[in-house]
Amino acid sequence: MASGPLAGIKVVELAGIGPGPMCAMLLADLGAEVIRVDRTESVDLGISHARQFNVLNRGRRSAAVDLKNPEGVQTVLRLVEGADALIEGFRPGVMEKLGLGPDVCLARNPRLVYGRMTGWGQDGPYAKTAGHDINYIALTGALAAIGTHGGPPVPPLNLVGDFGGGALYLAFGLCAGIINARATGTGQVVDAAMVDGAASLMTAIYGMYAAGGWTLERGTNILDSGAHYYGTFECSDGKFVSIGSIEGKFYEELEQTLGVTLEGRLDPADWPAHRDVVAARFRTRTRDEWCAVMEGTDICFAPVLDMDEAPKHAHMAARGTFVEIDGVVQPGPAPRFSATPGGVQRGPSDPGQHTDEVLGDWGFSAAELAGLRSSGAIA
Repeated sequence: MASGPLAGIKVVELAGIGPGPMCAMLLADLGAEVIRVDRTESVDLGISHARQFNVLNRGRRSAAVDLKNPEGVQTVLRLVEGADALIEGFRPGVMEKLGLGPDVCLARNPRLVYGRMTGWGQDGPYAKTAGHDINYIALTGALAAIGTHGGPPVPPLNLVGDFGGGALYLAFGLCAGIINARATGTGQVVDAAMVDGAASLMTAIYGMYAAGGWTLERGTNILDSGAHYYGTFECSDGKFVSIGSIEGKFYEELEQTLGVTLEGRLDPADWPAHRDVVAARFRTRTRDEWCAVMEGTDICFAPVLDMDEAPKHAHMAARGTFVEIDGVVQPGPAPRFSATPGGVQRGPSDPGQHTDEVLGDWGFSAAELAGLRSSGAIA
């Protein structure tokens, strides 16, 4: 049985890549019953790993349905009738062409929250063009702000567009929409665009820029490696540590521990010279030696760990931040709830692995399943 604060919520997810699956995983981790509707034929979605490594697909069962088959479309609409929410990540207009647009789905289920995940949004000059995370964050001002002084913009993996600005905002929007639908009996469409979400994540930085506290030159600001007390520093063994001594009392502790006195903490003109001093000090010891000195202090310190090291760190292990499913180490559910804890319901599924089981649970008879399979609507 599913556990978590979203237990009892039912979601239909039309298979995609990136932010849609991440959103569905988050909901499933918190107890929602999410049915993943996969294609009946093999499609290149840019993922070639074996099932257990597609960890964004964990926590839900899969039904394979042909969306180009009229009976397949009707099958999805039957699922929609019993769902609280739907997740789709097609380009604008595709769902309408399939006969699964918001108007059709809301006519079948007026309480449905219809979640649309795109990069550019449902309208605007770029709406129907292809793109990926790097393009979406480029248009928001976020990408231009990330990088070191004198260097090019640096993509922050696909964390800001796909996952931070996409999956999390869609999950938040769906939960808000479901709360409203339960109060009013009326569903609605959630237009979750990664450009909107990534721009929203930049709210504080835009405020700092308007106030004159942020420059457009990368690597010269307090949070972008410009400040000598906020950044990463190489140690004698080639490994790195992170420092975030922004507040005065934390900065003083950093100075004392490093054995240096650096006047002009708040003057950006002094930062480059001070950074050289701080960098030179960190190069005198290994990362583990600095950990022995700085861990447990209020310097705002942490070692920079790679993906082999992070799950093994004492703090991460104590909290159980990482879990192992089907032999694959991966981050566990977040956030945590005191009364209704979530959990990983199952490992990733193969496409169509649970077609009969899922449809049977959602009201299809054995005769209907046989007819759908005969027509090629399901696989």
